[in-house]
Amino acid sequence: MTRSHLRIGAVVLALSAASLGAWIGLPSSPVAQAANSATDAVLTQTSPSRVVTQGFADIVSKVTPAVVTIRTERNASPQLTQMPQLPDGLFGELFGQRGQRGRPMPSPLQRGLGSGVILSSDGYILTNNHVVEQSSRIQVELSDRRVLDARLIGADEPSDLAVIKVDAAALPVLAVGDSTAMRVGDLVLAVGNPLGVGQTVTMGIVSAKGRATGLGDGSYEDFLQTDAPINQGNSGGALVNTVGELVGINSQILSPSGGSIGIGFAVPSNMAKNVMDQLISNGRVQRGRLGVTVQGVTGDLAAGLGLAKAEGALVGDVTPGGAASRAGLKRGDVILSYQGRPVVDTNAFRNEIAATKPGSTITLQVLREGKSNEVKATLEEMVPAKEAANRAGSAAPRGAGKFGITIEPLTPQIANQLELGRDVEGVVISDIDPSGVAASAGLREGDVIQQVNGKTVRSTDQVREGLEAASDKPVVLLVTRGSGSFFVPLRAPRG
Repeated sequence: MTRSHLRIGAVVLALSAASLGAWIGLPSSPVAQAANSATDAVLTQTSPSRVVTQGFADIVSKVTPAVVTIRTERNASPQLTQMPQLPDGLFGELFGQRGQRGRPMPSPLQRGLGSGVILSSDGYILTNNHVVEQSSRIQVELSDRRVLDARLIGADEPSDLAVIKVDAAALPVLAVGDSTAMRVGDLVLAVGNPLGVGQTVTMGIVSAKGRATGLGDGSYEDFLQTDAPINQGNSGGALVNTVGELVGINSQILSPSGGSIGIGFAVPSNMAKNVMDQLISNGRVQRGRLGVTVQGVTGDLAAGLGLAKAEGALVGDVTPGGAASRAGLKRGDVILSYQGRPVVDTNAFRNEIAATKPGSTITLQVLREGKSNEVKATLEEMVPAKEAANRAGSAAPRGAGKFGITIEPLTPQIANQLELGRDVEGVVISDIDPSGVAASAGLREGDVIQQVNGKTVRSTDQVREGLEAASDKPVVLLVTRGSGSFFVPLRAPRG
């Protein structure tokens, strides 16, 4: 679809110069009349420019019926709701304890708020995974004030997207636009229910494309960045273009305070639609996997490797027995193009591979020792890191229960999934209790424990022994996450 872009500068300048006299009641001069005629001509010839004087009301009335409020309920962890230990007798009876010290009270409900977008008239709604995950009840409030129970159809943690469904018909639907057609500087509107105040529309521009924040799973991030104000409760809501098409699902903000400072991120509509279609069809998302670790080619790398210019993706590692290995790719190769399209950004390249159906044969243009060759590879299916740990690890995972983590051996396959360097050794956290000690200290699923109290660990037994030895002093872990390492103190829980 061809879209006209706003000529804001020309219109605003004309209004400020020519219309001021009319606004304050002064007689119109020939110069002012001529300027007003020029302004009218601009507004007549370029219809989107009418937005400057008429606003976005027509677009908003078209979009908002398809944007809903999502309310969720989930049970809090019993560890957060235990009664204090009370003496036997009167006080214990008054508080319902009857001498059973430390008995957990019934788990209170935690309530959450988010937004969603109706993309099919029979009730399929796209939102963020973090809006609905672990929910025991999901309710959707429609624009006509109806409140309907919803069920989870499928969720995809890597992209932070989920699909829910309500039993209804003839619902208003938001058309899906082409997010790749958006340009930095294009106007966008963000629609959702921030902080529970009610449905709200804000305006901004596309500030950047292809952003990766690393705040979520980080595996398949390709965000549109916008300065349209987004706050808590906007998650899962719509980012739309000036013709009322969905171009993104609002997901994250960058803020030191928790409120909008004009740096928001939305999952592009092309990725979101692909994920939604797969979740509806299969209940899960299949992603292609080439089996390489790549990095961008900088000017210094190009000079050091003797490349004519800085372009493509440099292969840093190849998974043994993987698709790339079978196709003959080697460390030090530079992938110049994918399916005939130049590789400009490594994150975008990874996302393109992931969006390709496993089993597909792809064509790469590869530079090796100054010579360019065409390579064909048949993609495997990408296995999530947690599932890969369960497949490749021991049959009986060795957990460190009192700290709230489950650990697995760090196999080459898992290291490749996590895009770690070849020299990283240790064990990987495959599961974590969100209310446990480790989570409170900032540890996450996928973190790699390399040292316990200064001692290098290579097995789950070594980590378990180091953690169990904890007494009054904290245990200090050296943890690797992505390309960085840091120390984390863990103090054993009391009691």
